[in-house]
Amino acid sequence: MKNNWQVQDAKARFSEFLNACLSEGPQIVTRRGAEEAVLIPISVWNQLKSNARPTLKSLLLSPAGPLDLEIPQRGKAKRRPIVNL
Repeated sequence: MKNNWQVQDAKARFSEFLNACLSEGPQIVTRRGAEEAVLIPISVWNQLKSNARPTLKSLLLSPAGPLDLEIPQRGKAKRRPIVNL
């Protein structure tokens, strides 16, 4: 059960690399001994994406639009009194 692959091995034996990912789970790609990337099955990727929290950008650009926030007109907001200690 090999789950660490050097870049050149992963490139040269990509079909084997992919089959190992599908049958054994995530496969790590190393470059000069350092872990650089990982190949995961699409089902794992989809699960990770669905569990991820949305970004502020995606919330603001979503079709539903930004959250309905009541933003007071400029200069009309109630201010808290300043307390001198």
